[in-house]
Amino acid sequence: MIRGLIKKNPMVLVLQMFMDLILIDISLLLSKVLFYHFVEKSPNDMITITDHVFELVIFSIVFVVVYAAFGIYNSVLRYISTFDIIKLLIATFVGTLASAMVASIPALKIAIHFDILLFFFFILSFKCAIYIIYRYAYEKIKRINCDGESRKRIMVIGAGDAGALVVKEYLNNRSIDGQPIVFIDDNVALHGRTIYNIPVVGGREAIVSSAEKYKINEIILAIPSAPKIESQKILNICAETNCKLKIMPDFGAVFAKDAKKNIREVKIDDLLGREEIEINEQDDFKYIKNAVVMVTGGGGSIGSELCRQIAVAGPKKLIILDFYENNAYDIQQELIRKYGDALDLSVAIVSVQDAVALEKEFRRFRPEIVFHAAAHKHVPLMEGYPEAAIKNNVFGTYNTARFASKYNAKKFILISTDKAVNPTNVMGATKRLAEMVVQEFNKISDTKFAAVRFGNVLGSNGSVIPLFKKQIENGGPVTITDNRITRFFMTINEASQLVILAGSLTDGGEVFVLDMGTPVKIVDLAKNMILLSGLKPYVDINIVEVGLRPGEKLYEELMLEEEGIASTMYKKIFVANPAQPTFKDLDADLDRIRAVVDNSDFDGKQLLLSLVPTYKGKPTIK
Repeated sequence: MIRGLIKKNPMVLVLQMFMDLILIDISLLLSKVLFYHFVEKSPNDMITITDHVFELVIFSIVFVVVYAAFGIYNSVLRYISTFDIIKLLIATFVGTLASAMVASIPALKIAIHFDILLFFFFILSFKCAIYIIYRYAYEKIKRINCDGESRKRIMVIGAGDAGALVVKEYLNNRSIDGQPIVFIDDNVALHGRTIYNIPVVGGREAIVSSAEKYKINEIILAIPSAPKIESQKILNICAETNCKLKIMPDFGAVFAKDAKKNIREVKIDDLLGREEIEINEQDDFKYIKNAVVMVTGGGGSIGSELCRQIAVAGPKKLIILDFYENNAYDIQQELIRKYGDALDLSVAIVSVQDAVALEKEFRRFRPEIVFHAAAHKHVPLMEGYPEAAIKNNVFGTYNTARFASKYNAKKFILISTDKAVNPTNVMGATKRLAEMVVQEFNKISDTKFAAVRFGNVLGSNGSVIPLFKKQIENGGPVTITDNRITRFFMTINEASQLVILAGSLTDGGEVFVLDMGTPVKIVDLAKNMILLSGLKPYVDINIVEVGLRPGEKLYEELMLEEEGIASTMYKKIFVANPAQPTFKDLDADLDRIRAVVDNSDFDGKQLLLSLVPTYKGKPTIK
């Protein structure tokens, strides 16, 4: 108590105590007047001025001590809460009771009647009124000051607990650049009402008009419990405004100490268009626990996320194998910082094309589970260098699969792509060949081999999202190949979990496919990214169509028509049934392919046309 008072600003403390003296004086007088005039009906028996001063001194001393003991003087009035009001109620009751007991001492000769109840009512009412008036005046003055400043004007979508917490944080913390102006909520019962004096002006249909009417600069989506599809619909509406968009990501953030820190920029995967697949890691990843796991291409976008997910599952040992030391070093250091000695981690700087070096690592570590993510994946670049794609994607897969089989790995999972279906580019054709290699090994090996196909991974290295983001930051233009082009998208988290999940589901030979929802038009993706940046497409940032690049097609498929499809225990994960490999003798056929590739005059595309029946060798436009 004393320490709190010492830390208090002396002038503020003196002012609060002086105010209490005035309130106690007024409360005593009113209680006496009302009691003797309306209850006792004997105004002539009222106490003298001397008695009143004596009583005032006693009450004042007692109340100062009690209020100090309860920490009333330590409260910051502009942040008064329900808890503070309850604390004030209890402190006032104790103060009133203690004052009455002291005043009842016979030697003091002070008459205490039921007027003490009136006193309690008056002093409590006056104190609460002071709190309310101060809080209202503070917020009113702050709002007037904010109106005069060039601060962001904020619309909060969601007038529930999360939205209220966001507004409260902005109102209480002037260091945050922003002033909540309006709420939006689909609950009609809230329309026309206010929360922290901020009006709820309508539902989602009022977003665009309200943003213009109230000159909103920023919109915060604060409905953490909303399904992703509903959030996407709301964000699509918000994208029609010129406002910057932010989002409160999860319900746990509602109860965080600082709600503002949990509000993040809207990421493009918020517009994925479907719910992310939920995987029970405890059950579905248990085959990794206490196993020796190798990830080839472990420093890449998918490979590094695989390593993160695998580390959580508790492997006996994790081997990151990558030819690019910088990427491998980054994920190695990240995992060391997070897990320390709790994770047995090794890094091997080896190319999957180097059979001798690769076998050395397999012989050394003898992995039980192999995730093969090493590959060349850039479509236009591989069109100019088919030999590089064949060497890495085909022979690299062959080498890795051969040693996985030779050193008795239990499972081998190949990361494939939707571009392997009816490929029109070298990258897709080589990935289909890689699938064929894996299927062939599954026929002759005790190791269970499988492949996983998925579409574009949001934010991965070399993908369209980072490119668009950089182009927008540079002021445009944003370049797209064709207004009609569509792509399937998934998150990095989904991609990595799907790959690991395939390992738990596989019996060998499958090609797993994710139901990725409706394909997204790239031009719409570009428009949304521009809008989410608070800019207008074709006004602030231009979108330029540059034509299809070599090997690119307008749409991607996840399965061939003749492949068929089988369901799994997960409603969004299926198994394709690709045609069986056409290799008569895998080793002999690959030796012949290698001889052709090593020939400086070879025609890579012609070779792929002869090996992959579905390869078109040119863009397919429909």
